[in-house]
Amino acid sequence: MNNQILLIATSNLNKAREISEALKDFSLEIKTLKDFCEIKPPEETGKTFFENAYLKAKYYAKKTGLMCLADDSGLEVDILNKAPGIYSSRFAGENATDEENNEKLLELLKGVPLEKRKARFVCVIIVYHPIGKYIKTEGIWEGFIGFKPKGSHGFGYDPIFLVPEYDYQKTAAELSIEEKNKISHRGKALAKLKEVFPEFLKSIK
Repeated sequence: MNNQILLIATSNLNKAREISEALKDFSLEIKTLKDFCEIKPPEETGKTFFENAYLKAKYYAKKTGLMCLADDSGLEVDILNKAPGIYSSRFAGENATDEENNEKLLELLKGVPLEKRKARFVCVIIVYHPIGKYIKTEGIWEGFIGFKPKGSHGFGYDPIFLVPEYDYQKTAAELSIEEKNKISHRGKALAKLKEVFPEFLKSIK
C-alpha cells in the first residue's frame, strides 16, 4: 500500500490540476481516474455533497488500494431552492456539457434582477485511505449569477459566477488558476486540507 500516491477521483483534468497544484508541497505522485479507465464509476446515490464525496473516495480507495481524494461540489442558487445543488454537473441532462448547464440556468433566471441571483459554490473534500481512515474539509464561495458567460478559464459554472472579491465585476472564469485557488470553494476546502493532511499522513504510516 503506497502512501506516496494520491488518486484524485476525477477524470476532469482541470479539476485535477487545481487540486494537485494546491497539494504540491506534499511530494505525492498524483493519479486520476484517467489512469484507471477500467473501473466502472459508482452510482452517486448520496443526498448531500458529503455523502457523495465519501461514497466516491471510499469506493475508489477500495478498488485501487490507493489513498483517494474525492470531492463533491456544486452550485446552490437561492431563488431556485438551492438548485442545481448535487445535480450541478448533470443539471441539463445526464451527459450535459458545461455550456448546456449554464444555458439552462440562465434561462431559468431570465428576468430575475441581479440582487435576487444570489448563489454559492460548495465543495466537500474527503481523503479516504484503504485502511478505513478518512478526513473531511469543506469550503463555501458566495457570489451572484451573472447574465451571460464571461471568461475562458475554469470550468462548470465559472463563466456565469460573479465573484465578490472583484466587486462582482469578474466571473470565476476570468481568474487565473492561482487567483481562483486562493478564494474559491475548492481553494478554501484545499487550504483546510493542507492544515490537517500532515497529521493524517502520520496516522496512516
